[in-house]
Amino acid sequence: MRYLGIDYGTKKIGLALSDENGSMGFPHSILPNTPRLVGDLLALAAKEGVGAIVIGDSKDYHGRDNAVAVGARALGEVLSERAGLPVFYEWEGLTSAEARRAPEKMQKSRAPSAHPDIDSSAAALILTSYLSKEKHA
Repeated sequence: MRYLGIDYGTKKIGLALSDENGSMGFPHSILPNTPRLVGDLLALAAKEGVGAIVIGDSKDYHGRDNAVAVGARALGEVLSERAGLPVFYEWEGLTSAEARRAPEKMQKSRAPSAHPDIDSSAAALILTSYLSKEKHA
């Protein structure tokens, strides 16, 4: 089963897709957070044969939802209702920081043409984290 990973932001939404076996997430694209977002996500999910959605769960360091979490949960509810797909949440702590470090690692490995977008890379990290936990559950 293919999964769609979402790194929700108030301005941009990072997207990742898993491989067909649902074992690893890969950066896909970025969408602006506009009124068209839900329709665009539904179209992508249908086109790619997505069977489930994983959204980054944003919390503060005390474990409480922050402002981004409220929007992410609202998006998850709408997607679940309209797409009829299960929506799961995976803690996204420090995924953007890790995604920012990834280009540095690539440059050190002499791959200067590889500059993944931070938001889609963070979505891939969120998705891969979820898939890894599910695989070992």
